[in-house]
Amino acid sequence: MFPPAYKEKMRQLPLVSVFCSCILPEPRDATVDKKEGVVDLNLCNIRDMEVIELSKRASGQAFEVILKPPTFDGGPELRATTPPRQKPSLEEIQKKLDAAQERRKCQEAELLKHLAERREHEREVAQKALTKERQEHRADADKEQRQMHLNASQEQLQEEDKHSVEVRRRRRRRRST
Repeated sequence: MFPPAYKEKMRQLPLVSVFCSCILPEPRDATVDKKEGVVDLNLCNIRDMEVIELSKRASGQAFEVILKPPTFDGGPELRATTPPRQKPSLEEIQKKLDAAQERRKCQEAELLKHLAERREHEREVAQKALTKERQEHRADADKEQRQMHLNASQEQLQEEDKHSVEVRRRRRRRRST
């Protein structure tokens, strides 16, 4: 299931070898002070925790980890204290205020620049839409004009055909008389 190098590396980790029986299947030696339901942690140097096995099933194991409060063996009590803060001088306060004002001005300039770019983009989009609408209108007008010209040409040709038929008929009548 796992490559041998991976198993070996995982065995070196103390808590992983305790919790995962698939990596370290061989049993450990029982300790002298063993309580029922308590897992042995002698393979690591952690003494401030207790691991109790809750259930052991074919699908896996469940544990409860209880952390014990740290014990001090008469050692000095360590306090994490921060060094006292120095009060800022008027110059430092003024510098910070000036820097904040400059940042606000830069942010406002960026905002105005962004809004101007947005307005320009909206104007360009509106201009493109207007240009497209004009082109479509011009194309429709050209199409109508072309169709009217074709209809007029066809009517003229039909009139010429009628006239030529009429002229031929008259000539035949004259010849026949």
